[in-house]
Amino acid sequence: MTWIRTIPLSEASEDLLRAMESQRSLYPIEYATPVHPTDDGTAGIVASHSLIPDALFHAFGTFGALMSPELPLTRRQHEMITTMVSVTNRCFY
Repeated sequence: MTWIRTIPLSEASEDLLRAMESQRSLYPIEYATPVHPTDDGTAGIVASHSLIPDALFHAFGTFGALMSPELPLTRRQHEMITTMVSVTNRCFY
């Protein structure tokens, strides 16, 4: 749950819905279900960007592109990299 104002899907503009769907379509299927979903099923970290749809798309679209199954990294390697980045940044999310 975020502590900032977010826009629920039921109140989302066409721009926000398009940004959310576009970034989601870049992710491999195993990432389809959010680990910490909001009440409407959106990942909390994605919902925290709902006030600025363009920023939401670019931030999470980049991550989705980096997770492409066409790249030579495995899911385990992706997870190791993200874990090390989080540890380095002292992020506990």
